[in-house]
Amino acid sequence: MQGQLRKMHARLESDSSKPVQYELPLGDQLVALNPLIGKSIKLTYTGKILCVHCSRSIKKSFNQGYCYPCFISLAQCDMCIMKPETCHYEAGTCREPSWGEKFCFQPHVVYLANSSGIKVGITRQTQIPTRWIDQGAVQALPIFKVQSRYISGLIEIAIAKHVSDKTSWQQMLKSKAEPIDLVAKRDELIAICSVELAEVTQRFGQQATEFLANEAPVDIHFPVDSYPLKVKSFNLDKNAEVSGVLHGIKGQYLLLDTGVINIRKFAGYEIELSA
Repeated sequence: MQGQLRKMHARLESDSSKPVQYELPLGDQLVALNPLIGKSIKLTYTGKILCVHCSRSIKKSFNQGYCYPCFISLAQCDMCIMKPETCHYEAGTCREPSWGEKFCFQPHVVYLANSSGIKVGITRQTQIPTRWIDQGAVQALPIFKVQSRYISGLIEIAIAKHVSDKTSWQQMLKSKAEPIDLVAKRDELIAICSVELAEVTQRFGQQATEFLANEAPVDIHFPVDSYPLKVKSFNLDKNAEVSGVLHGIKGQYLLLDTGVINIRKFAGYEIELSA
């Protein structure tokens, strides 16, 4: 099978004890990956890259699959996507105001997750639980629903003074994180951040934020037979062929007995897959 890579599709089963189901997009094809665990697979980069937005042929990609013109012009590639508290829409300098209005001014969720340990994060409401799966979280708990990405960013930076807002991908791939009482941690953090949270409410109004007091933690199980003792990451730009026995899938990583590969990093690359 051959085609242009995109980030893996992932879904939770209705039975929460079952592992996440993964599919690999290759052009117009979707390849079921869970049945390949325990088998030898090979990914071969053909040398061709297409921009994930405009489909132009490029020699180098930026920001996980974009050509340089798209990278510097699209709002979805701006720094404020990574750091929403730096949103500059009100200043009139958004790269694409209509895109920003559709993407950023919709309900977002602030959450706690346990991937390589506890972290705080944000995502669009429509991206739950996809965002948690992509981060390799084994537990997640929504704590606030807010009106915009900017507001979620303000809450996130307040909480991030006390817990991490990043995932250690190496640690996440070495083992399953130890369970955390996310509800207790949520209550602790809300008490610590009460002043900052009150300032957000005062600035934007009561209707702008909703505390999700009745949400229960979500447990996520990944299809992993065994974790690597040492994480060796493959780079298709340096080695066009990746092969080995597939031992598992977590986040956006394939875990092989020879190393790991971040599929999302190589979005837009044309790949031949054999198993």
